[in-house]
Amino acid sequence: MLEQVLIFSIIMGFLITVLLSPIFIPFLRRLKFGQSIREEGPKSHQKKSGTPTMGGVMILLSIIITSIVMTAKFEVLTVKTYLLLIVTLGFGLLGFLDDFIKVVMKRNLGLTSKQKLLGQIIIATVFYFIFKQHEDFSTIVSIPLTDLSFDLGWLYFPFIVFWLVGFSNAVNLTDGLDGLVSGTAAIAFGAFAVLAWSLSQLEIAIFAVAVVGAVLGFLVFNAHPAKVFMGDTGSLALGGAIAAIAILTKLEIILIIIGGVFVIETLSVILQVASFKTTGRRIFRMSPLHHHYELVGWSEWRVVVTFWSVGLLFAILGIYIEVWL
Repeated sequence: MLEQVLIFSIIMGFLITVLLSPIFIPFLRRLKFGQSIREEGPKSHQKKSGTPTMGGVMILLSIIITSIVMTAKFEVLTVKTYLLLIVTLGFGLLGFLDDFIKVVMKRNLGLTSKQKLLGQIIIATVFYFIFKQHEDFSTIVSIPLTDLSFDLGWLYFPFIVFWLVGFSNAVNLTDGLDGLVSGTAAIAFGAFAVLAWSLSQLEIAIFAVAVVGAVLGFLVFNAHPAKVFMGDTGSLALGGAIAAIAILTKLEIILIIIGGVFVIETLSVILQVASFKTTGRRIFRMSPLHHHYELVGWSEWRVVVTFWSVGLLFAILGIYIEVWL
C-alpha cells in the first residue's frame, strides 16, 4: 500500500510538469522571459541566450499540487508537510523575484547578494520557529558512522539557518548546464524518499517523490539541448527543500553525502575564490566545477551524465550508511 502511494505520487508529479510545459514554455517565450548568458561564462553557452527561464514555476506547481493532494488523500497531511511547502515556496518566490529582475528589468545580476541572503535568513527563521513548536523538534545532531551526537541547544537555530541558506545556494550554483540540477536533484530527493519511508515518515516521503516526479517531468524539456531553464525559481526552491527534508528527518549530516555533488560544486567556488585572492592563481579553469570540465574539452552531455553518476553513487552511499550500517 505504501509503495503504491509513493508510485502514484511520483507519476502525478511527473505528469503535471509534463502537461504544463507545452503550455507554459510558449507563454514564457511570448513574454520574452529569456535567459541572459554571462559574458564571462563558457563561450559555448552564448547560443543558450534567449532560452525561456523561470521554468521552476512549473516544478513548484507540480510539487504543491501533488504533495497536498496525495498527503490529504492518505490522511498524512501534517505540520511537516506545511513546513516543507513553506520553505519550498519561500525560496521559490525569492528565486522568482531574482529571475524577474534579471529577465524583465534587465539587471543581469538580479537581487544583490545581501538582499538574497536576508530573504533566505527570514525564510529559515520562520521555518525554525514553526518547527520548534512541533513534538518531534530536537536540537540533537547525530554523526553518521559513529555513536556521537551533539545537543546544539540554542546553536541549533544558526545551524538550521546555515543549512537552509547553504544548500539553497549550493543547488543554485550547480544549475549551470542543461539537465544537471534536474537529474542530480531527482537522485538526491529519491534517496531521501527512501530514508523517510524507512523512518515511517510517509508525509515527507510523499513530498520527496513529488519532487522527483516534478523534476523528472521538467527534465524532459530541460535535457540538452534545453527548451527551458528552471532559473533561480527552481534551484533555490529545490536546495531549500532538500535541506528542510534533512532537518525534519534528523538526517542533517547525511545530506552532505547525499547532496555530495552540490557540496563539491560549492567547495570548488570557495577554493577558486580563496586561491585567487591569496595567491592570484586559479585552481580550476572556471568554477563551479562543471564549467572546468567543459573548458578542458568535455561535451556538456558528458559532464552532466558524469555528475549524475557521481550523484547516484553518493545517494547509494548515503542510503547504505543510514539503513544498513
